[in-house]
Amino acid sequence: MRSLISTAFISVDGVVEAPGGEPGYRNSGWTFKDVDFLPEAYDIKGREQQDATAMLLGRVSYQAFSPVWPTMEEFADYNVMPKYVVSTTLAEDDLVSNWGETTVLRSLDDVAALKETDGGPIIVHGSASLTQGLSDAGLIDRYHLLVFPLLLGAGKRLFSASDKDARKLRLVEHEAYANGVQLNVFDVVH
Repeated sequence: MRSLISTAFISVDGVVEAPGGEPGYRNSGWTFKDVDFLPEAYDIKGREQQDATAMLLGRVSYQAFSPVWPTMEEFADYNVMPKYVVSTTLAEDDLVSNWGETTVLRSLDDVAALKETDGGPIIVHGSASLTQGLSDAGLIDRYHLLVFPLLLGAGKRLFSASDKDARKLRLVEHEAYANGVQLNVFDVVH
């Protein structure tokens, strides 16, 4: 069974909205405007590209990343790996042609079936709504969280507010950086 890894930039209060400067959010660009850049804090991002064998995205993140990431040198390893987009509305005609093999999945059941296939880890970038659904369905196996020393208040959250039983996490890697960013890697205890 393949593991599903959610990776996110997250504020201390759980916000994941617009870390890269996406428009329409009051604190857009908070990862680089409000915290000093230290390259070592992002080492996990290079490891993710090396270790992942596929990428899973929600429609909104796919539509934000697909016009830009294929031409960005820092994301070159993602160009060749298969991509899966979970969407009930995205049509095959909406997929870009320069970002490798991309398959549209229509449900979380399709994601569960994908996890049952042969292959290595599947990485989920961004995709807050999708991540909430995957987490609530018990489909996420690991979280890679870069926690920024900020309280952002309003904004999309990584975790849903649904009423559910507690789910235990096991801290398997952690690091604190001089700029206040913390890396926390958690395995979900199934």
